[in-house]
Amino acid sequence: MPWMYSLNRYATGSNAFVISQVTLYCMVVNHSHAELLDNIRRHLPVLEKSLESANSEWVGEDLVYRFWHGSMKVYSLQSTTLQMYENLQALAPFEGSISPDFTNIVTLGTGKVFSRAANDDWVNVTKPIVDAFFHTKYMLSMAVKYGKLLEEAPRTLPSGWAALLHLYSIR
Repeated sequence: MPWMYSLNRYATGSNAFVISQVTLYCMVVNHSHAELLDNIRRHLPVLEKSLESANSEWVGEDLVYRFWHGSMKVYSLQSTTLQMYENLQALAPFEGSISPDFTNIVTLGTGKVFSRAANDDWVNVTKPIVDAFFHTKYMLSMAVKYGKLLEEAPRTLPSGWAALLHLYSIR
């Protein structure tokens, strides 16, 4: 990294320590980005199949319609959401790197069982199911897109790639 050498000429005393820590951090981050891309490429066939299922007429189209129709079938989105979430977890460059916010969205939108009481507050009860589905589908689609598009982890970050880096807490 050429910029590291220009920083090193200013390194004296405590500045040297700070610069060395920043340099080390940048090296770890760049390695994590490359490892994420490698993991995506390695799992690409499974990711594509999962995304195809999520986009299918009977999942992404029909089950989201069920939210608007007020049908308990919207609850079926949870299994697809969990499958996509598991696929995304498998890409993590290091264990525990999935964003806690993302995990919270998935947790709030899964594990739900229909009861007639849901009909009284339909949107508030079932919207988390749809939210979790759309967020996992978005992240999965970005993984597929950039797994096909990128030859190496970029320095200038396209928004979708940057979102993936946030997902794995490496941005």
